[in-house]
This record gives sequence, structure tokens and C-alpha cells, in this order.
Amino acid sequence: MMQRFAEAAGGLVGGLYGERVERARTSYRPVEIAGRRYSPLKDDTRLHVDAFPSRPLKGRRILRLFANIDPSGAPRVWRVGEPFEAMAASLLPKARRPSRARAWLLAAVGATRGVRSPYDALMLGLHDAAKRDEAYQAATAQAEVRFAAGSAWLCFTDQVMHAALAGQYALEQTFHLDVAAMARPELSAAAGAGAGDRPRPRLTGETTP
Repeated sequence: MMQRFAEAAGGLVGGLYGERVERARTSYRPVEIAGRRYSPLKDDTRLHVDAFPSRPLKGRRILRLFANIDPSGAPRVWRVGEPFEAMAASLLPKARRPSRARAWLLAAVGATRGVRSPYDALMLGLHDAAKRDEAYQAATAQAEVRFAAGSAWLCFTDQVMHAALAGQYALEQTFHLDVAAMARPELSAAAGAGAGDRPRPRLTGETTP
């Protein structure tokens, strides 16, 4: 089942972006989201952008394809937050700043697969700052989106503020996308951060392929 989904997802996204997209992890999520309890940083019912603590992407985008395969017909419920630019302006002052020494240390002890770039550190800082900030979670603009059983959706999850509130039985395929493959690469977060080498305050990007 997962292999068929991975191949179909790869065919779809490969048709959009060609060889510059890398197929990464495939996951099956059979457990109901609602009612689970996690620490704030692990709690995906809180609005956040995706960033990988152990897998530095050095400016590449995180593109994910989801499919709701719930046999009971129940929807998968998300919340979608404010635009990325507004979120970054609010939370960047609270985010941990990049540290080259920390990045090298994490790589040396095997905590990360390679050295975390300043871009990766900033994105992870935004992820953590959003999830930890109770006031932000309560006050920021957000809208509920219900994905019907049998539907699929594609999302730059490093750009769209999102939270998964309820749902069971879903498939997900992650892709890593080179910024150069985007329709408007000049709007990517990596472009504003010097392609992952020299971070700047500007962090912008498109939210749809």
C-alpha cells in the first residue's frame, strides 16, 4: 500500500518539478490525532511550519502530499494560520539564533545528518518559537480546513502555518525541492537567507507550487 502511494505521489510531483525534486520519507498514519497528548514541541495540533531537527536541508523546500484514506468517511481537520511573512516578523525575535559552533557539535556527535546551516537553524527556531508561544497560538489569525475522505492535498509545509487537529488513516509523502525548481524562486525563504549560508531578516516564499 505504501509503496503504491509513494510511486503514485512521485509520479505526480515529478511531473510538476522533474528531476530536481527528491522523494524522501513515506508515512502511514493510522492513529487518531484528537485526544493525544505531547510536549509542546512534539504537538502538531499547534500551528507551526515544518523544519527537520536532524536533517539539514540547506535551503531546499519541504513539499508534502497527503491523502485521507479513512474508510469511515471522516475528514482530516487542519487549521491554517497567517501568512509566513507575518508569522516570521512576529516570531523571529523570539527564535534561537544560528550558532556555527552548535551546528558543528551536533553534526560531530551524530545528532544531525551533516552540519545545520544558518537557514536550517532559523527555520527550526521559527518552528519551536511558534509551538512554545501560547499567546501566539491563541491570538493569531487561523481558519479550519476539512479534507474529505478520499481527497489529497499538496503543501509547502515549511511555508504554510498549519496544525492537524483530528483525523485517522492518512498517507503522507515528503519531497525535498531545490529552490531553482520553483516557479518563482526569488520568493523562497532560502533566497532571503542567502541560500542557507548568510541569514538575513527577510524570509518570504510562495505557499503553493
